[in-house]
Amino acid sequence: MRKTLYIIGLSTLVFSCTSQQNAKKKQYIPRTPVVQPKTATKTTAEKPRSQITSEHGVEFFTTNIADPAKNDNTTSYGSIVSAKPAGYKVVKTYFPAIAQNFRQRYLILHYTALPDDKSITVLTQQAVSAHYLVNNTGDNEIYQLVDENKRAYHAGVSTWRADKNLNDTSIGIEIVNAGFTADAVGKRTFMAFDDAQVKKVAALVKDIAARYQIPATNILAHSDIAPTRKQDPGPLFPWKKLYDEYQIGMWYDEATKQSFYDLATSTDFQVKYNDPTFIFNVQTQLQKFGYGLDLSGKWDDSTKKTIEAFQYHFRPQNSDGIMDAETFSILQALILKYPTK
Repeated sequence: MRKTLYIIGLSTLVFSCTSQQNAKKKQYIPRTPVVQPKTATKTTAEKPRSQITSEHGVEFFTTNIADPAKNDNTTSYGSIVSAKPAGYKVVKTYFPAIAQNFRQRYLILHYTALPDDKSITVLTQQAVSAHYLVNNTGDNEIYQLVDENKRAYHAGVSTWRADKNLNDTSIGIEIVNAGFTADAVGKRTFMAFDDAQVKKVAALVKDIAARYQIPATNILAHSDIAPTRKQDPGPLFPWKKLYDEYQIGMWYDEATKQSFYDLATSTDFQVKYNDPTFIFNVQTQLQKFGYGLDLSGKWDDSTKKTIEAFQYHFRPQNSDGIMDAETFSILQALILKYPTK
């Protein structure tokens, strides 16, 4: 009996020790990981974007983060207009994209052919308008009639270079002026502009052209963009004064014009005047400069009116609609100075 109990006890002890040894063998001992040193990498920090400002719940973005050399500009001169789709939220997490510019690409100058009070009434209450009205009352006020971000109805059917319907892309400035009177044979007598008015126009144009990056080639008369039906602001509007004193708009270089004039007068300019090939060339040059004109090869009415509009702007001392040697030379000098891009 004792022998039996001894054997049972010995077996239990052996089993217990064996189990403990097996347990020790299966026990998991975690390894300490070997951390490999990481290669340092250079990261380019994203340039911080200028913040959208908010005033009374209205948002504005007043800086430019785009490349002005590409004519890109992100500046907003008014509040940011955003969609409000039902059930969704429009966010400006990535605002603004740098690939954008202004819709306002042209400045068009007009006269009202009306006195101050009637000019205001017509431009605010009828189916014609302009963004600004420059009065002739001797004060320092300029009337804004239309938001610069909206279309004003001032240009009508219009063309300049590759662009048409310039209401879409222009700011219109109306100047109070009586326009012209015509005698029995249709000869026009235009009215001069007041010096104080001209200063107002210059300050206004300078401000708008600078903000929207409007080039000299796009600061135009109504008669430039619609020569067959409009004469404003007429031959007495001082384009050269604006160019000389305020660096506004286009003007030719006198020396270049004189070189072309000497060449024209030394050849048979008058002899070939009525040659269809010469007329076609003149029309082509006017079209190249910017005027919307069909190439008919004839001194037709639209060609004469286009030459007249050109003379109103660049040769006002004689605006008879005839392409003489001086007018032709001025045109050549301007094309050379302001080539179509």
